Amino acid sequence: MGTNSTSVQSDVSKEKLMQDLQIVVSDAEELLKATASQAGEKVSAARERIQDSLTAAKARLAEAEEAMLEKTRQAARATDEYVHDNPWRAVGIAAGVGLVVGMLISRGR
Repeated sequence: MGTNSTSVQSDVSKEKLMQDLQIVVSDAEELLKATASQAGEKVSAARERIQDSLTAAKARLAEAEEAMLEKTRQAARATDEYVHDNPWRAVGIAAGVGLVVGMLISRGR
C-alpha cells in the first residue's frame, strides 16, 4: 500500500509541476510581449533565448501531459478490466468503502 500512496503523491507532484510550468510559460510570453518594443542588441539576444526556451518548455510540457493522460487511461482500463473480471469483489470493496465513509461521516456529527 505504501508504494501506491507514493505513486499517487508522485502523480500529484507531477501535476502541480506541470501547472507551475504552464504559469511560468504564460508569464514569460507576457514578458516577451511587453518588451517587444524594446530595442538593443542585449534585449534582442535575451528575447531570442527566452523564445527558444519557451518553445522547448512547451514541447516538454506537452509530452509530460500526454504521458500523464496515457497513464490515466491505462489505470482506467485496468480498473475496468478488474471490475469486469471480479464484479462481486468490486461490489464488496465499494460497499466496504461506503460503510467506512458512512461511519466516519456519522461520527463527525
